[in-house]
Amino acid sequence: MANLALLIAGGSGNRMGQNIPKQFLTVNDKPVIIYTLEAFQRHPEIDEIAVVCIEGWQAALQAYANQFNITKLKHIILGGLNGQDSIRNGVYELRKHYAENDIVLIHDAIRPMTSAEIISDCIRVTKKNGCAISVIPCAEAMLQTEDGNISVGSYPRDRLKRTQTPQGFRLGDICDLHQRALEAGITNSVASCTLMIEMGKQVYFSKGSEKNIKLTTVEDLDIFKALLLAKRSKSSTVVSFIFFS
Repeated sequence: MANLALLIAGGSGNRMGQNIPKQFLTVNDKPVIIYTLEAFQRHPEIDEIAVVCIEGWQAALQAYANQFNITKLKHIILGGLNGQDSIRNGVYELRKHYAENDIVLIHDAIRPMTSAEIISDCIRVTKKNGCAISVIPCAEAMLQTEDGNISVGSYPRDRLKRTQTPQGFRLGDICDLHQRALEAGITNSVASCTLMIEMGKQVYFSKGSEKNIKLTTVEDLDIFKALLLAKRSKSSTVVSFIFFS
């Protein structure tokens, strides 16, 4: 049984206000998508990687993968009109090459800080239950609103989870789900987990992290840079301790 990573990099990232797609923005001389690819490249349980890529950037992606030694990247697939369309393109292509029972972890290319622990737990829960959605608790007070300006009600935060990626599935199951969704006229679900629920399926939770941020705005990019700096500082401290001890 293979464990596959499917990175979704089909979006243009207009909210970032940049001239190039946000997954290809360079941070510390490295594109964002390479940080994400490296997380799966390093993970011992991930066998192969595929990327659903925005049109016109496939050659750049392959060149970056070669430069940074991403040897597990085996498939570059053209993105679709929206997220659901891109994911469907990806899983349908993987179905041509892998077994129905293989596990696929669908992950946002613009979540570059996913950890080995998150990936491992997503694989574990998917193997046990057939799917896994990375989540974190909802720590904020949640208010209900009708017009986006005022609220007269709240919702218990202990009954809510904030979803992230990776989201894991058996390859045959997620392909069949997308086929049934098309037949039902569902074409623009927000995420794989929402598509599952819209199609009457239950989902299981795996471990996420507050650090597993999605780079959507310029502010998110600033947080990512700060997390990288903190990570480098921690690594330097450990090395120094080992050297001087």
